[in-house]
Amino acid sequence: MKGVLSHFLLQIPVLILLLILLFMDKSQSSPISGAKYSFSIRNKVHVLPYDISPNTQPLPFIPLLAPSPLIPFTNDSLPKLSGLCSLNFSAVQDIMTKTATNCWTTFAPYLANVVCCPQFDAMLITLIGQSSKYSGLLALSKTQANHCLSDIQKVLVSQGANENLNNICSVHPSNLTEGLCPVASVDEFESIADSSRLLTACREINPVNECCDQVCQNAIDYAARKIALNDMSNSNGNSSLPPKIARIKDCKNIILRWLAGKLNPSTSNSVFRGLSNCNLNKVCPLVFPNVTRITNECGNRIRNQTTCCKTTKSYVSRLQEQSFVTNLQALKCAVSLGKKLQKENVSENVYDLCHISLKDFSLQVGSQESGCLLPSLPSDAVFDRTSGIGFICDLNDNIVAPWPSTSYTLQSSCNRTTKLPSLPTAISSQNGLFINILVLPPLFTSILLLRRLL
Repeated sequence: MKGVLSHFLLQIPVLILLLILLFMDKSQSSPISGAKYSFSIRNKVHVLPYDISPNTQPLPFIPLLAPSPLIPFTNDSLPKLSGLCSLNFSAVQDIMTKTATNCWTTFAPYLANVVCCPQFDAMLITLIGQSSKYSGLLALSKTQANHCLSDIQKVLVSQGANENLNNICSVHPSNLTEGLCPVASVDEFESIADSSRLLTACREINPVNECCDQVCQNAIDYAARKIALNDMSNSNGNSSLPPKIARIKDCKNIILRWLAGKLNPSTSNSVFRGLSNCNLNKVCPLVFPNVTRITNECGNRIRNQTTCCKTTKSYVSRLQEQSFVTNLQALKCAVSLGKKLQKENVSENVYDLCHISLKDFSLQVGSQESGCLLPSLPSDAVFDRTSGIGFICDLNDNIVAPWPSTSYTLQSSCNRTTKLPSLPTAISSQNGLFINILVLPPLFTSILLLRRLL
């Protein structure tokens, strides 16, 4: 009896801690991992032309700082590494810390598409490129790649990154090798490629202009083709050579690593994030489930508007659980879903009928359940021991989702006369909200996030 009583008394502090955490979550109306912030949202959806921004700006959002974490989450001590990786981690220490923050534990799957994986890829390129200054190599052997990727994962996890980061971002040891590219050393690369042209084009890029003018991208493509096809002229039709497209793709990675060795780590990281964003915003990252239920309720002639809208909103709410998306991605997603519905005989504009806006295609935040559109330009999460994790979230684009039609054409962001929905650029901007996320232990963040999605 005494043993049972003593065991129960030992559990009291744990129970009290659980009650405190649950009370904090309830009182803060925290939808995602204990986020605490204050903002106002205009619930009215403004029906505006899709090629202009709102004429009036809402009042600026003033977030509150979240309290300090009850339990320290980061581990400042170095993890036990293999000792078999030759990469120079110290050269990109700040970049690795940024990567860990962008891929923070529970949030990595939801920030993967826009923030986490682009930063992870940029970090890997920069790491190998910086190490090439001493090794003279732009790729790792298969054995080294296994050890190095394992060590990289350990370092990032020790700083708060998700333990399954490699799986989330589909990164494998082969991504650190030369792949099918016939060139793997700095000397050989520089003997074939026009290095001065590459540096001139890619030393510094404007993330907006580059996506349209493609100066750096064209220089990379040209060099990749030249390197990939260098030994094909003497192949005499050898069919055993790998496909040309695959070789060119792998040679682009070699070129990016070479650039990383010529630029400082911060600059190269910014360049690679900008380049990845050009492709990132071209497509909708969401996976659309079967639309049969919407077709049944909204197809042909709508019999019951209430039922149709309820079904449509329920479907869109399932999309919201997948990921945060950017402004431009939301536009692509709205058009893609609209076309999918039209193919299934949904001719009525259900977006307008059911008040579906661009924000409805991104993960919802806040007690008022408003969609968070991330900036279309490269952005990063920020960690502070006092306020937790924070990232820029745009809650101002109250624009009805565009319904595809013969008279509607999705405007290109490269059209200089077109103004797409506002892109938040700074914490102080009236178009952006800096959301602070209270950092809690993994168990509690998982419970809170799961409860939010259910």
